[in-house]
Amino acid sequence: MTETQTNYDVIVIGAGPGGMTAALYASRANLSVLMLDRGIYGGNLNNTGTIENYTGFKSVTGPELAEQMYAGATQFGAKLAYGTVTDVTVDETGLKHLTTDMGDEFTAPAVIIATGTQQRHLHVPGEDEFGGRGVSYCAVCDGAFFRNKHLVVVGGGDAAVEEGTFLTQFADQVTIVARGSELRAQPLLQDEARANDKVEFIMNTSVTEIKGDDMKVTGVTLHDNLTGEDREMAADGVFIYVGNDPMTKPFGDLGILDDHGWVITDDHMATTVPGIFAIGDVRQTVLRQVATAVGDGAIAGQAVYQYLK
Repeated sequence: MTETQTNYDVIVIGAGPGGMTAALYASRANLSVLMLDRGIYGGNLNNTGTIENYTGFKSVTGPELAEQMYAGATQFGAKLAYGTVTDVTVDETGLKHLTTDMGDEFTAPAVIIATGTQQRHLHVPGEDEFGGRGVSYCAVCDGAFFRNKHLVVVGGGDAAVEEGTFLTQFADQVTIVARGSELRAQPLLQDEARANDKVEFIMNTSVTEIKGDDMKVTGVTLHDNLTGEDREMAADGVFIYVGNDPMTKPFGDLGILDDHGWVITDDHMATTVPGIFAIGDVRQTVLRQVATAVGDGAIAGQAVYQYLK
């Protein structure tokens, strides 16, 4: 939607779980709130299949949870507009000026950064070439295109193991390739994957190339990290889950990032710039989950109210 109003009390950059919670708390405090997001509300929830570790839900899909969160976030008047924030500046009065890739400009005395992360790439030959033709970063989005196929999942963390198991409802076989000797995923996720006959693991191995023909992915090159040997493996698709990078490029000149691009905050989610807060996965923190993002959002929504008050 296009938002004609340009000045708000609070602008939340990002409409994921944290951003929507912050918008809920701030708007419920009778502040005018705008959420700015580059895509559909929910963020990475829309790329998540089943969530089993969010309090209040025995099991819920990511998109379902996103819908419920959005309904709550907007019930007290918070608005949503689409656009990628490309620049944030602060004038001599403390007013924040935001510019988007759509050419829109917004101002607010308080800003909450909730931009989250983006999937990290392998940066190997064939990865970019076969993007959308067998290379994917979203099992929920693309899994159904690989019915009765053999898939390679790259990574050893929660996302790789969980999404690899999810893909077995479509694929005939899923091979999870991890570069280390042990998986980093939670034991419960590992147990579920190992109990699935369609899942196999290859450890101490890296994918060094993604191969294909004129149409699609046909296989990968595997490098044994212990022996140094390379071998080819046939595959119909490659799903990559090797970590995430913070989406903080627009905030590089504000002096609020660490050396790796994560936003540094205090316990009130405040940065060193008065009136700028950060929450969720984009923040320098020890855990990045829906529950922690929501907690951050609640704190920031209240902290913004106190700041403006």
